[in-house]
Amino acid sequence: MEQPFAEFNVTSNRSESLDSVEQTIERLGPWFQNLHLPNDVQTAPHHALGDFPSFKWNAIAPFLPEQLQGWRVLDIGCNAGFYCFELARRGAKVLGIDHDPRYLAQARWASRQFQLEDRIEFREMHLYDLITFNGVFDLVLFMGVFYHLRYPLLGLDTAMRKVGKLLLFQTLTIPGEEVYSPTTGFDIDSRDVLLERGWPKMAFFEHEFAGDRTNWWAPNHACVEAMLRSSGLRILERPTHEVYLCEPDTESLSTFCAWSLAEFESAAGIRREAGSGRQQ
Repeated sequence: MEQPFAEFNVTSNRSESLDSVEQTIERLGPWFQNLHLPNDVQTAPHHALGDFPSFKWNAIAPFLPEQLQGWRVLDIGCNAGFYCFELARRGAKVLGIDHDPRYLAQARWASRQFQLEDRIEFREMHLYDLITFNGVFDLVLFMGVFYHLRYPLLGLDTAMRKVGKLLLFQTLTIPGEEVYSPTTGFDIDSRDVLLERGWPKMAFFEHEFAGDRTNWWAPNHACVEAMLRSSGLRILERPTHEVYLCEPDTESLSTFCAWSLAEFESAAGIRREAGSGRQQ
């Protein structure tokens, strides 16, 4: 079983020349995140989305505490570590996880360029590996991952169980802000209501979307809100398009912890002794 992450340090060569830095960027590429390294060097200055993810961070940053000393942060799907670096600069101890070793190589190298390697640990892990990972985090970032998951609600429920104070969630969505209400009290033959604008729903991509075979889902806004609530979260803010800031809502009867914890544990492979309620 994984243990909570420990203090992490990596020796580094701080005297790399500008030519050497640029050569390393080329060798570690391609880059999905445009990092602004020291000496005004950028890792992806011609990114198709612009200065990504800086423009997204600029919208999100005011909604997070400026001082994060003493906070433990988890970045799920950290890529090259952009958000890890920003949060470490605010004083947090950060664990960044990703299943792609190429992105982790970029992140570890960049952490040395920023001289932040003593505040950040990067691990090659999948989201579902968190099921057996001890402990919770004050802040969990779950951004740009949900719609890549074959088992999305298992992923969301897994992430929620690691949230101590705040969850920052982002996903690709169906256009539209409508929310149909109420969504309870219908009988089995009242299916036309499911076609109403704003009914919580997700589109499924059988083959690929935007050239990416790992894009599986696009929920609408109403569905995002409903799924977050059903996973035991209260939505606090919407910092920008497709981004939701949440906190745990353990009193909600809609949370899966209230009525479907056994199903989650079975799906997650958490075995219990028959009749004892004790985990094996």
